[in-house]
Amino acid sequence: MPTLYYAPGACSLAPHIALEWIGAPYDAVKVTFGSKELLAVNPAGAVPTFREDDGWLLTQAGAILDYLSRKHPEAGLSGGDSLRAKAEAHRWSAFLTSDLHASFWPIFMPSRYTTEKTDAARQAVVLAGHKLASKQLGVLNRQLEKQEYILEGGRSVIDAYAFPMIRWGAKLLPGGLQDFRHVQALHDRLWTDPAVQKILAREAGA
Repeated sequence: MPTLYYAPGACSLAPHIALEWIGAPYDAVKVTFGSKELLAVNPAGAVPTFREDDGWLLTQAGAILDYLSRKHPEAGLSGGDSLRAKAEAHRWSAFLTSDLHASFWPIFMPSRYTTEKTDAARQAVVLAGHKLASKQLGVLNRQLEKQEYILEGGRSVIDAYAFPMIRWGAKLLPGGLQDFRHVQALHDRLWTDPAVQKILAREAGA
């Protein structure tokens, strides 16, 4: 049975949701970053890590989500099969990886972005992270102005990928999502999904 190694609060939430949407049997193993259990599977000590029945390993959320959508076309989570639909899926996966996700690192780990040791220096990095994350959420908000989901083909793994980052924005930005009503609408739409609620409860240990 395929196995997903995940950590609560991380972007591994995305493939966890996608696997539940797909509905095929899978195992989900809760780990902590850098733990011996995770390092035995993925020497980088990172999640998500996905292991197939034959032991083949795949890392990186975007790659795992793309693989799952192609492995299970019957689930209809790819966002479309045309050449341009596939390009759009890759475009938004790259945006989420390189732009939106990365914009939160100064908030999560400000000491990585300054050589100064003062609280003021770290706080300045966090504030810069707030501005950067807000900018990227604005890009996503504009994409959602005329459609309910990120891709024109409807609900896809890209929405699952965005969901943990949207939750970070809601919790970490001073104004939450109040300036991004279309992003908030996507959050609420996914939040009420029974499969999403099931996974959130599992990851919370309920």
